[in-house]
Amino acid sequence: MKKLSKFVDTRIGFFTLLVVLFWLKTLFAYFTDFKLGAEGIFQYLILLINPLPITALIYSIAFYFKRSRFFYPVLMGLDIANTLLLYLNVIYYREFTDFMTIATMTGYSKVNQGLSGSSLALTNIHDLFYWLDIVVIIILMLLHKIHFDPRAISSKLAFAFTSMALTLFGINLSFAEMSRPQLLTRTFDRTYIVKYLGIDAFTGYDVLKSQHINKMRQSATKSELLKVKKFTDKHYASPNPKMYGIAKGRNVIVIHLESFQQFLIDKKVNGQEVTPFLNSLYHGNDTYAFDNFFHQVGQGKTSDAENMLETSTFGLPQGSLFATLGSDNTFQGAPAILNQRAGYTSAVFHGNVASFWNRNNVYKNLGYQYFFDASYYDTSGDKATGYGLKDKLLFKNSINYLQNLQQPFYTKFITVTNHFPYSLDDEDKDPNFQTTNTGNTTVDNYFVTAHYLDQSLAEFFAYLQKTGLDKNSVIMIYGDHYGISNSENKALATALDRNPDDWTDFDNTQLQRVPLMFVIPGSGGHGGIYHQYGGEVDVLPTLLHLLGISTKRYIQFGTDLFSSQHSQVVAFRNHDFVTPRFSSISGTIYDNKTGKIAELTAKQKKQLKKDRKLVNTELSLSDSLNEKNLLRFYHPKGFKKVNPADYNYSNGLKREKRIEKKLGDKSTSIFSKNGDRSTVDDYSTDAPEQNHSSTDSNRIKITNPDGNNK
Repeated sequence: MKKLSKFVDTRIGFFTLLVVLFWLKTLFAYFTDFKLGAEGIFQYLILLINPLPITALIYSIAFYFKRSRFFYPVLMGLDIANTLLLYLNVIYYREFTDFMTIATMTGYSKVNQGLSGSSLALTNIHDLFYWLDIVVIIILMLLHKIHFDPRAISSKLAFAFTSMALTLFGINLSFAEMSRPQLLTRTFDRTYIVKYLGIDAFTGYDVLKSQHINKMRQSATKSELLKVKKFTDKHYASPNPKMYGIAKGRNVIVIHLESFQQFLIDKKVNGQEVTPFLNSLYHGNDTYAFDNFFHQVGQGKTSDAENMLETSTFGLPQGSLFATLGSDNTFQGAPAILNQRAGYTSAVFHGNVASFWNRNNVYKNLGYQYFFDASYYDTSGDKATGYGLKDKLLFKNSINYLQNLQQPFYTKFITVTNHFPYSLDDEDKDPNFQTTNTGNTTVDNYFVTAHYLDQSLAEFFAYLQKTGLDKNSVIMIYGDHYGISNSENKALATALDRNPDDWTDFDNTQLQRVPLMFVIPGSGGHGGIYHQYGGEVDVLPTLLHLLGISTKRYIQFGTDLFSSQHSQVVAFRNHDFVTPRFSSISGTIYDNKTGKIAELTAKQKKQLKKDRKLVNTELSLSDSLNEKNLLRFYHPKGFKKVNPADYNYSNGLKREKRIEKKLGDKSTSIFSKNGDRSTVDDYSTDAPEQNHSSTDSNRIKITNPDGNNK
C-alpha cells in the first residue's frame, strides 16, 4: 500500500491513476448505460482496450507543463472535462439511444434548455460512480494525502508517452478495421465508432467531419445541384386527380403532436380509451388518415420533423439542421411557397422560448411571417412545464392572435405537454382515467399526458366548429417522433399485451409509426384510413397537392401519399428502411407479416438491393443539398428567395391589426368576418390554470438559452 501511495505521489503515478480510473468509468458506461452490441471475444477485447489510447494521449498533454503548479491542475482539468463529456453522452444516450456530436454540443443551448427537467429525470443513482473518484482525489489533494511531485518529466519522456498512446491507438484502429472494414471511410452508425474506438475518438472524428462540411459549403458549385434535381425529377409522383385541389383555398392548421406514436390511437387502458377524441377523428368520414406512416427523425428530433414537414428534405446525419445550419441555409419551404403561390399568411404558435431549436432564425429563413413564442403568453405559475405552455392553454390563448390573421392562413401549433419525462400536475389529470401499472414511470405517465393532449385537441376542435372555421380549413395532425425510446420498449411491451422477452429490433422499428391525418370537413365524406407506407418527408407534396398547388418545380425528396406513383420505401436516418413487405434493420431483413428474419427469393433480393440503393442515394443527396446549401443556386419559376430581414417577430399582433385596419372591408380575418367581434369567448377550456394568479408561488421559469428567464 505504501509503495502504491509513493507511486501515486509521482507524476507518472498520478497520471496512471487518472487514466485507469477513467478507463474503468468508461467500461462502466459501456456495460451499464450504452448498448453497443458487442459480439464475440474479439469485439469484447476491442471494447476493453479502446478507452485507453485516446485517454492516455489526451492526459499526456499535462507532461509538457514542467511546473507542478501547472501539471496537476491541467491534468485534473483534462480528467474533469473528459468525465463531463462521457457523462453528457450517458444522459444523452438514455433519451436518444445515440451519442452527442459536435453539432449537438454547439447547439446544446438551443436544443435542451429543459436540462433541469428531462435530463434530471434521466439520472440514475449509479451516476455517482462517474464523479466519485474526482471528488475523492480533490479532497485527498486538499488534505495533502496526495503530494505534488516537483520533479518535471523530460520532454523526451513526455513525447514517449504521447508516442506510446498514438501507437496503441494505431493498434486499436487496426483491430477495429479487421472487425469492421472501412469504419471511418464509409457512413456507419455512430455506435460503431464508439464501440471500436471510444467516446473521445468519436468526438475527435466528429470535429474533423464538421470542419469538412464547412469546407464543402465553401467549395459547393451549381453543378452539384444538377444531380439532386435530376434525382427528384425522376422520382416525382404526379398527383391523384381525385384528390388534387380538394382543399384548395382553405386555411391550413397544422397540429404538431409532441412525442405521439400511432399505437396510442384506439389504445385502451383498463377499459378506457387513451385518446377518445383523436380516435373519433381517425375514423371520421372527413378524415384522410394513414396507419403506416413513420417518423424519420435523427438527432434533431422535433426540429427534424419540422424540417421534413416544411421542406420535404431529410434532417442531417448528425445533429440538428435547425440548430447548426438553419441560421444561414436557403430554404424553399411551405410558408414561402404558400404565400407566393396562393397569398397565405403564415404563423407558428409555440409556448416555448423562440430560440429553442434556433426557431427564431430558421422560421425567418423558411418565410414564416409570425412566430408567437413564450413571450406572447403568460407562462407564470403552473401554466408551463419545462418545455413551455401547457397544451390546453396554448390553444386557448392563441385564439387572440389566430383570429386577427388574414385568411387563408398556414398555421402550426406545436404542443409540448406530452414530452419526456411526461410529468403532469395532479390538477391537470383526468380523475376518471387510470393509467397502466407497468412499474416503469415513463411508460405509465406517457398514457396520462397523451390523454391530456387528446382533451386539449377536443377543446380546440370545439372552437373551430363553433366559429365555423373548420369548414374553411384543412386540419393536419401529425406525430413528430417516438415518445417511448427503444430502451423503454420492453417495459411498454406489457402494456401492449406482449411478452418483453420476445421483443426484438423488428418490434422497435414497427413502433416508429406516428399519426398522420388530414381533416377536411365538407370534403364529401370520402375520408378513410389509407394503408400505403410513407414518412414525414412525404407530407409537404401531399399537402400542396390537396391545396391544388403543383410541386413539380420544387426540389422535394418526398412524394404525394395519394399518388399511384408514390414510393413506399420509407428511409430512416440511420439508413434502415421499411417497405410494405420487408423491414431492413442494421442489414438484417425481416418479413413484416411474421416479424422473423425473411427467407428471400432471388427476385426479392434484387428488389431490396434497389430499395437500399434508393435509400442511400436520397439520404446522400439530401445531405449534400443541405450541408452545401445548394438551394442558393436554384431559382424555380415564380419563387422569390426568402429574405429573413423582412420578418420581425416582436409586436406581431399589433402589426396584424394594422393590416386589418388598413384593409377595412377587404379584411379576411376571423375577427373581421365575425363583425369585428372577438371569438376568444367562444373558446371553452377546463384548464385549471386559466384562473390562476400570475403571482403563484409555484412559478415555473422557462429558461432562455441565453440565460434569461421568461
